[in-house]
Amino acid sequence: MKKTAFSISLAVLTLAGAADAQEKVMVGEPSWPGARIMSRIIGQVIETRLGSEIDYAPGANAVIFAAMDGGRGDIDVHPDVWLPNQASFTNEYVDEKGTVALSEGSYEGGTGLCMPSYMTEEHGIASVFDLATPMAQDLFDGNGDGKGEVWVGASGWASTNVNLVKVRDYGIATFLEPTTEDEAVFYARLKDAIEAKEGVAFYCYAPHYVHALYDVTFVEEPEFDANQYNMVQPDQDADWFNKSSIMTGDQVKTVKVAYSKSLEERNPAAAEFLRRIDMDAGDLSELTYHTVILGEDMDAAVAAWLDENTETVDAWLGLN
Repeated sequence: MKKTAFSISLAVLTLAGAADAQEKVMVGEPSWPGARIMSRIIGQVIETRLGSEIDYAPGANAVIFAAMDGGRGDIDVHPDVWLPNQASFTNEYVDEKGTVALSEGSYEGGTGLCMPSYMTEEHGIASVFDLATPMAQDLFDGNGDGKGEVWVGASGWASTNVNLVKVRDYGIATFLEPTTEDEAVFYARLKDAIEAKEGVAFYCYAPHYVHALYDVTFVEEPEFDANQYNMVQPDQDADWFNKSSIMTGDQVKTVKVAYSKSLEERNPAAAEFLRRIDMDAGDLSELTYHTVILGEDMDAAVAAWLDENTETVDAWLGLN
């Protein structure tokens, strides 16, 4: 059938509308390994399966959520939102402002303090209260200053603030100095400490490659009790540390993907995919092991995983 000037113009307008609907997606990239892998999974699906341009933007939680709230495309996605750790952000941007949405799917995460299993087997240290002792002060003194150390996480993590409160309230801070440094820096020291069978206590979470790499165990804490868990984050109150109190273990975490609601207009296909995405914690742990420990290229490892799990990806895209 011969095309008329009207039909050609209509086709051009349709293509222009489709291009507008497929606006570039900026995927946030927090610093921890699981989040970086999730960012690549999300980015590669949007790029290869939905045909949209993507890019990555490193940033801390507060920066990513503020950018998603702005809705201008500076950052559109937070790939790994741990709840309730980051509830102060979701309360503001998801519940109150309604500018950010959360995926319907999720995976479970566990958090707490860990130590090498030989600390229990050889020294009888098992619980957080065992860390609040003069014996622990000596055993966990890695730098020889007369006081032990406990790594509570990296700067900018909501969990780091939680652990600072825990270490204080359990009485651990009297004997072990809480330290904060980049995760990669700490894990380099952890390798040396474990090889030398030294005492080392540190924040850990699952899924994470550390549980496949070393024989480590979670330090025992009282079972989660909401009445004993009062955490105020810095974005809620400048006096957050003094107003917080924690004498209980962490709640089992729910980990979701967050995305700017503006994507529903700017890139509807990407928004629908992000609404559906549902990761498996075991698969994520395996990917962190392959990329961080075995040194595989992250993009290549993620691409291979996506090729091997087409049915899962199809479900995320609403194709089955």
